[in-house]
Amino acid sequence: MSTKALDAQPKFAQIKQYIIDNIRAGTWHENQRVPSENELAEQFNVSRMTARRALSELTDTGILTRSQGLGTFVASFKSQSSLLEIKNIADEVRLRNGHYSCTVLSLESMAAVAPIAIALGVEVDSQVYRSVLIHNENDTPLQVEERFVNPTLAGDYLQQDFADFTPHEYLSHVAPLTEARHTVEAIMPSNEVCQWLGLFNEEPCLQVIRRTWSAEGIVSFARLISPGSKYRLGGHLTFKKKQP
Repeated sequence: MSTKALDAQPKFAQIKQYIIDNIRAGTWHENQRVPSENELAEQFNVSRMTARRALSELTDTGILTRSQGLGTFVASFKSQSSLLEIKNIADEVRLRNGHYSCTVLSLESMAAVAPIAIALGVEVDSQVYRSVLIHNENDTPLQVEERFVNPTLAGDYLQQDFADFTPHEYLSHVAPLTEARHTVEAIMPSNEVCQWLGLFNEEPCLQVIRRTWSAEGIVSFARLISPGSKYRLGGHLTFKKKQP
């Protein structure tokens, strides 16, 4: 980023960009402590509150991690998705200032075999839609998504250009989600999945099986597979105190 463009940014955004640039350049490594609020405030001639905002926003997006009493550190270089809410993977990548892209491997109509029919609540051998996509971050495969979709709730699914937006974005628009259920497990990937993810050495992968509902019924059944070395699941819970 040019100096002129940097100067035009708000101060907290300049601090964020400074931190991101140091991480990308390899100046600051994984788990390395970054400057404190006081140090950043002095360096950028801003208030401590402004420096805190920059650190907090980068922590919220998973780029940094904070440890009370110890400081703020460069987070582990893994993507993080929440178990508590369904996030759009493209948004997650962009929040990390990464470049998101998608490779469409398959987009077709097929006869539903029994497990798929049961998962979608449709008749066996009825037509359902199937897509297989690779989600990339900075042109590196991050996740394989195989999704089966109920055509009665997303009739134009096969006509979409998922290079421009994700299936999650499209389905959220045409059949707003009201419920989701998922299971998470560690698996050893098949040779095909290894090829899709660019895995040259066998390593465990994280597999999420997810079904989603709208007010009209089951919308989709998806299998999401990510390399264990590049992805993790996490979440944050806030509990209300009991009233006396």
